Amino acid sequence: MSRSRGNQREQFRQLTVLIAVAFIDMIGFMLVLPVLPFYALNMHATPTQVGWILAAFSIAQLVSAPLWGRVSDRYGRRPALLIGLGAAAAAYVVFGFANSLLLLFVSRLVQGAGGGTTGVAQAYVADTVRPSDRARALGWLSSASSAGVIVGPILGTLAGRLGTHAPGLIAAALCLTNAIFAWRWLPESKKELGRKTSGPERSLFAPALQAFLHPRMPVSRLIWIYGAGMLAFASLNGVLPIFLQAQYGVNERTFGYFLTYFGALSLIMRVVLLGPIVDRLGERGTMRLGCVVLIAGFALYPATSNIWVLAIGIMPLVPIGTALLFPSTTSLLSGKVSRAELGVTMGVAQTFAGVARSIGPVASNKAFQSLGHGWPFYLAAAAVGFVTLLSFGVEKAPASFDAATGETPVPT
Repeated sequence: MSRSRGNQREQFRQLTVLIAVAFIDMIGFMLVLPVLPFYALNMHATPTQVGWILAAFSIAQLVSAPLWGRVSDRYGRRPALLIGLGAAAAAYVVFGFANSLLLLFVSRLVQGAGGGTTGVAQAYVADTVRPSDRARALGWLSSASSAGVIVGPILGTLAGRLGTHAPGLIAAALCLTNAIFAWRWLPESKKELGRKTSGPERSLFAPALQAFLHPRMPVSRLIWIYGAGMLAFASLNGVLPIFLQAQYGVNERTFGYFLTYFGALSLIMRVVLLGPIVDRLGERGTMRLGCVVLIAGFALYPATSNIWVLAIGIMPLVPIGTALLFPSTTSLLSGKVSRAELGVTMGVAQTFAGVARSIGPVASNKAFQSLGHGWPFYLAAAAVGFVTLLSFGVEKAPASFDAATGETPVPT
């Protein structure tokens, strides 16, 4: 009994450190993101060039995520996380001193490559947290990002008053401090490093190709659900500013309040409410409920002309839906693969998410311009509706898998 309690305390300490690392990392990201388009425009970038600079992060992330997953499976989660944080710090330094569009683009590519470790962080949670608490723990991890979304833009606005170099250099200092903190306090979670699996090693992108070509397979279903949910969410992020401006006159001075509102709702959901909901409905039920809430949220966006009705009655549905969908889906995914393939599989999920974040804003803005103001939201609802059908074919994760003992489920 005392040994079990000791293991739980150690797991809680490791998770706390990882959450702190994710929180500080997102603060650095949001320090830079709000000012990036304006820096590019001041360098005489066209709107299309601004779009490519913004998309560079996701493009680099989707390419690097499986690689980081493979590295973490072979050499450990800790080295991958530390290298990723170091790469992000270097990217912020480049951003701080960028005097051309090319350097802005390079900084985003390097930052995105470092950001490919998101799946590694999720694999770390799967390594250290028992299955019954995994969805709750993943919710806490993503809540750290939500908290960073709240704090980062405020700090970025203040930092911008110190000069154009300040946001990037402050973000770099935060990232470097974060790396030192993780090096000191974040232990390795993966046991038996470097152990070879039987049979020839698969190509790095073979799991991604398998998920794409065979969406009905158990692991592929969950990856598609995660990716389609991210596609819908990224579509909203891309079109929301111009939708609110066209419909309600929201501008760059007031749009930040909506981001803070979204972040606060997501934080409350993931920290306070997600755990009890998972306890009551289970991971599969929580995932399906998240899909239904997202469909309602997207479909209702164009249904009102009153901004207060939109803000109070409709807007909360999307952060609530994502808070239910993403952690439960990731938790289910972690229970359906062997420990040897966990990092790669989480990386593949992030690759699908990266593709979604690259396509979503472009597609939603094109639909807004060509088809009408409501179409981006209807298409997002349709995307989630498609994977909701897939969610009813998801089987329960094997109950025998336990991160504390290292037992692995039967590979699917």
